[in-house]
Amino acid sequence: MSHDKVTNALIEALGAANVLTGSDVTGRSAGIWRRDTLKAKALVRARSTTDVSQTLSICHAHGQRVIAQGGLTGLVHGSDTSPDDVVISLERMNRIEEIDPIDRTAVVQAGVVLQNLQEEADRHGLLYPLDLGGRGSCTIGGNISTNAGGNRVIRYGMTRDMVLGVEAVLADGTVVSSMNRMIKNNAGYDLKQLFIGTEGSLGVVTRAVVRLREKPTTQATLFVAVEDFSKLGRLLKTMDARLAGTLSAFEVMWNNFYVLVTTAPAKSQPPLPQTYPYYVLIEALGADEALVQSTLEAAYEEGLVADAVIAQNEAQRLALWGMRDDVEQTFRYSPSFTFDVSLRLSRMESYVGEVNQRLQQAYGEYTNFTFGHMGDGNLHFVVSVGKGGPEHRANVERCVYEPLRDIGGSISAEHGVGLEKKPYLDVSRSADEIGMMRKLKQALDPKGILNPGKVFDAA
Repeated sequence: MSHDKVTNALIEALGAANVLTGSDVTGRSAGIWRRDTLKAKALVRARSTTDVSQTLSICHAHGQRVIAQGGLTGLVHGSDTSPDDVVISLERMNRIEEIDPIDRTAVVQAGVVLQNLQEEADRHGLLYPLDLGGRGSCTIGGNISTNAGGNRVIRYGMTRDMVLGVEAVLADGTVVSSMNRMIKNNAGYDLKQLFIGTEGSLGVVTRAVVRLREKPTTQATLFVAVEDFSKLGRLLKTMDARLAGTLSAFEVMWNNFYVLVTTAPAKSQPPLPQTYPYYVLIEALGADEALVQSTLEAAYEEGLVADAVIAQNEAQRLALWGMRDDVEQTFRYSPSFTFDVSLRLSRMESYVGEVNQRLQQAYGEYTNFTFGHMGDGNLHFVVSVGKGGPEHRANVERCVYEPLRDIGGSISAEHGVGLEKKPYLDVSRSADEIGMMRKLKQALDPKGILNPGKVFDAA
């Protein structure tokens, strides 16, 4: 088979076994949520930072577009490719190099699957707090590149708050190794921030040092029903104040989402009647039974909770989380459009109302499954407007994104921008901010080869 100059150079440098072409590329999935296959001229299965460096050096010399890929769990088309692209897959860079129980750090390669790191930390009596539904597929490098959030942000923060150091390769192949292992290090610029949440557009993360925590000895999970939106914020404050710093999740489900995930063919049974407007999944890592019980009683006394259950064992805890994670039930309403937005809690009720009003005016009949990490201001929508397909996407996006402009909300809470949200970046970022992003891109990737066209267009 004949190849172009770039592919030939990659094969010569890395070996044919490590550079896939032809049907070996097009036979691979483009993403775990997708039905299409990968499009690329070549896929490099990197085994080390050196492999990534050599690949980028060759591609930089030829002005070749490069897309880095991890677990392919993204939802905003941030890893989309074209037939002319070279893909660097980090799937084989999946080694947990070190767990240090004293410093409470882990050194990992970018291709380590999140759940594998969680389980390895657990074996050392430690906790890696990042947790999200795609834990079994998503990778640490992908988490870093998108600044992933998930279920425990209210207590432990985003991925950014868990990363102490990174090793990354710049567009020209230069390796920047900033593998800091300290929580406090104010000696100059914090270079790792250039690669966290920048979606592979400024460099390819190959290794990282992440912060671990002591594994909590107790874990309490509650599921409560709430009769009015105004009580949700007060319930959050009550739980956070009374649980003595142990509140780690405050996940809210609107009635339509709860009914969907607790009605056949969904596997979950409803732990509470399906008649309440709001339901909250609450978790407290490190809280004892007496504290949880007294906190719940206080919420009842304040009139904040209408009904509740407390998980009595691990199976019940997993069942409660199983409802929250069963987002695939929304696929029954395909075609649908998914959204991930962020805003202040004080604006949330009116914002959801305005989105639904706009959808009603535009389509009459629609479905908007609403749920999310309300404790940190993150909402998810899954919107279906009937039989209409992609031709409705832009209009539905306007219904969801435009109301965020005047209330200082964000079009992306945790999934990134990619291609999907790029047209609406100005809703959440000023012209000066976008201009600064372009300057950084030009400085670190002057030929524009790294994940081009994502997040924003080049100047």
